Amino acid sequence: MAKSPRGPFRADHVGSLLRPAKLQQARIQRLRKNITPERLREIEDEGIRAVVKLQEDVGLQGITDGELRRDYWHLDFLTQIGGVEFEEGHNPLKWSRHDGAQLEWVPPEVKVKGRLTRPQPIQVKDFEFLKSATTRTAKVCIPSPSMMIVQGGENIIDRKIYPDPEQFYSDLSRVYAFEINDLGKAGCKYLQLDDTFLAFLCDEKIGAAFGRSNEDTKKMARISARLINDAIKNRPADMAVCIHLCRGNYQSSWLSEGGYDPIAEILLGEIEVDGFFLEYDDERSGGFAPLRFLPKNKKVVLGLVTSKTPQLEARDALKRRIDEAAKHVPLEQLAISPQCGFGSTAEGNVMTEKEEAAKLRLCVEVATEVWGGVAN
Repeated sequence: MAKSPRGPFRADHVGSLLRPAKLQQARIQRLRKNITPERLREIEDEGIRAVVKLQEDVGLQGITDGELRRDYWHLDFLTQIGGVEFEEGHNPLKWSRHDGAQLEWVPPEVKVKGRLTRPQPIQVKDFEFLKSATTRTAKVCIPSPSMMIVQGGENIIDRKIYPDPEQFYSDLSRVYAFEINDLGKAGCKYLQLDDTFLAFLCDEKIGAAFGRSNEDTKKMARISARLINDAIKNRPADMAVCIHLCRGNYQSSWLSEGGYDPIAEILLGEIEVDGFFLEYDDERSGGFAPLRFLPKNKKVVLGLVTSKTPQLEARDALKRRIDEAAKHVPLEQLAISPQCGFGSTAEGNVMTEKEEAAKLRLCVEVATEVWGGVAN
């Protein structure tokens, strides 16, 4: 199968990777002001070159920077939007692990302090470095615009700043559109929007925990779809855009559960992206039946390989799962990846870099056996 610069690829991945120990130490040193920002960036550059080589060595075609420059997969981006700050959270949430352990973590909260603006490009400089570090397709991962309202739905909108929520949504999509346009001018061909908001809509108890108990699931899903569509509608014709849904990924733990059924028609039928990265590593994500709503011109990347535990999945079991999914959508519209990233926060998940590489390699090997190659 001929290689293509556009994703999603038959074997792909969500984006974030484990931070090298040297980078972890450098970030602590920078926090203590023992090194300069310039020196920290040099160490980040070194780490990114290493994870680029890791991805190329296992056979991936879509290459990310591992989100090595970020502490949080979403806040580091969102707080560069003018008018946005984050504050210490006040809402402790229970996170679960496969071994039965539970974590309590209070995530920081996004606060809108003024009209949304884009004082300067957010991800462009980082993309340009990544593009220079690989001859394969450089993939940019940014939080979905829905992440601005994940912790409270429409309640996050300060009516003193935005008396009309429609103006808030318009400004938010416009900020994203400017960023995506500049990424396109810089040569970005592959963009991924990461979204927990839509996945959380599938779990009523999480909606209640975030103060959304009185909001209609489909209404909020359509608001999210509109935000995304307005943000990407003028993207370059040669830029592939995908969306990844996540039920939480913090130190190998998750926050929510529930199948895609409540939002499937809106998610797959109304959001104008090229592909969907959907978690399917265990029963928390439900069955494959919702995939029947997938249009013929789009792809689903099945997140069958868990990024939360180091144990490798059986190859035959993964193939059987792909066969199950192919009962609802043609095999040619499917691909495989880990279910989430390996380091959504700087702490990373509970595994080694060697185990991480084995997971990524397994995706490539299974894709090669099923589809005969790793291109799209």
